Amino acid sequence: MSIHKSLLVTFLFNFAIVPLAAQTISSRLVDAKTQKGIPYATVQYGEYQGVITNEEGRFSFVLEEGTTLPDSIYVTSMGYEKKGFTLGQLQDSIVALNAKAIKLSGVYVFDKELEVDDIIEKMKERIPQNVNKEPIKQRYFLRTAELANMQKVDFGFEKSSIKELNKQLMDSIANSIPKNAHHYTESLGDLYKHNTKYKLDILKAADLFDKKDVSSFEELAEHMEEIFKKNVKPGSYLKIKSGIFSEKVQVDSILDTFDEERVDQVKQVKAQVQKDSISGLLDSQRGELRSLLSGLYYKEDVKVDFVEKTRKYEFELAGYAEIDDAGVYVIDFFPKRGSANFKGRMYINIEDFAIMRLDFENTQRLRNFRLLGITYRENLYKGTVRFAKLPNGKYDIRFMDLTEGRYFAVDRPLKVVEKNKHVKGRRKQNELLLNIDFRMNMTNKWELVVFDQSEIPENQFTAYKEDKTVRATYMPRYNPEFWKGYNIMEPNQAIREFTVSEEEQP
Repeated sequence: MSIHKSLLVTFLFNFAIVPLAAQTISSRLVDAKTQKGIPYATVQYGEYQGVITNEEGRFSFVLEEGTTLPDSIYVTSMGYEKKGFTLGQLQDSIVALNAKAIKLSGVYVFDKELEVDDIIEKMKERIPQNVNKEPIKQRYFLRTAELANMQKVDFGFEKSSIKELNKQLMDSIANSIPKNAHHYTESLGDLYKHNTKYKLDILKAADLFDKKDVSSFEELAEHMEEIFKKNVKPGSYLKIKSGIFSEKVQVDSILDTFDEERVDQVKQVKAQVQKDSISGLLDSQRGELRSLLSGLYYKEDVKVDFVEKTRKYEFELAGYAEIDDAGVYVIDFFPKRGSANFKGRMYINIEDFAIMRLDFENTQRLRNFRLLGITYRENLYKGTVRFAKLPNGKYDIRFMDLTEGRYFAVDRPLKVVEKNKHVKGRRKQNELLLNIDFRMNMTNKWELVVFDQSEIPENQFTAYKEDKTVRATYMPRYNPEFWKGYNIMEPNQAIREFTVSEEEQP
């Protein structure tokens, strides 16, 4: 992370430099008046080193043995006074910042005062010069949260000619689906990045979820297989109808491949649960990071498209502020007559026109599909992104918080009829009639923090070989000791309280 040169000079000449033994500093940052936690504030303890508070204002960082630093550590957050603290003041305590109004009408001297449209054009023109594409090594921490809430699961049993395939079984299937499922993944590592090429060195990772949810689906599949084989005759075909659509499926082909496919599916599930797939974790994490970074404002075909589709947005200069001791234009953007999907605020460096911070949220549903009883909505996409200036004068990501919310529902009848032309008499053998009512909310949240970043030569990037044998450690409950000695973003209360009964684990 970057500190203005004048501030660094002040550090070097006015503060004593002291050696430190290895120690972990933990604290919580709060508003001095309300005592509420200040989320996503910057805690700077080195020229390119620092941490971000979590959504509750909690933070911690590790000072390695032999580390030297000034006797004050500075905490900054938009809307609050910048303040320096000693190590003693931060250790295991609650520290407060006083709120201050953002100086949207601060005094700045310009050779020529620019209109907001001119500022936006210069920001767009300067993207190639401001965005870092050179090889870089970034120490990162990534936390992902997948949260699912089942609002309703009702199979609407009406009729079945198979004794075992009754209302009681349908209800038990509905009840076996977890109403609230949570899956958290945390990883710490080094990201080697060269433009759009990524390599990872994962130092440590944790996986928090409920294994019994996976095992219950395995048991359910086995039970359904037994019923299916016992009651459906070879040579039959299934007539499946849902609404106005129908499909014919040959039972023999299902029976011939069912065992092999189910074995493969079980293997895949167990590999996911136990992380036995050699490349699973690293490839998955690289994919997550690639997806997050490819969604940044200066990329092509991104959701937050105010740069790519400027003509669809209105821009308004709200005033001026400071970030990392640099003056910034504070510019709000919002859709023109509802023609775009986002609103937000950007903070553009007055000197080089680089975006240093971006806050955004959608103003309308991004997708709203509804047809024949099936509904799918993308109803939430909001976040904040911050960028740090590197020694080469270009900017790279410092922090990202992104939340995505979706809704999925099915409300339609389902009729399955078994027919067999080889059986004497009526071709219809068995019948199942359901009226499915399924509603589900899904929320995904990503928190990415870059603690330290350094430019590297291209041959170092090329020579680095990934270790794909690294695995995540499964946790039935959150263990704070797991990350002892490492810099991470502190977990929120939901993660700290995450626990699964070990007696129920498969």
